[in-house]
Amino acid sequence: MKDYFAKYNTQPDYKDVETLKKFLTPRGKIVGAEKSGLSAKNQRRLTREIKNARYMGLLPYTSYQSEKLKNH
Repeated sequence: MKDYFAKYNTQPDYKDVETLKKFLTPRGKIVGAEKSGLSAKNQRRLTREIKNARYMGLLPYTSYQSEKLKNH
């Protein structure tokens, strides 16, 4: 898979939640560089922007937390 952000000539942005969700597992973990196909530079930017989006409340930290609450 080619680098998504190089292909579309964009940069990861915390406000673009739909694009960021493409690089998360169903549990909400960030996909590694091997699976995402991103360059090292864009993988670092993606990670930083996902963490910013989580801090701003645009993305959940993990879905495991909500599953844990439902079971108790």
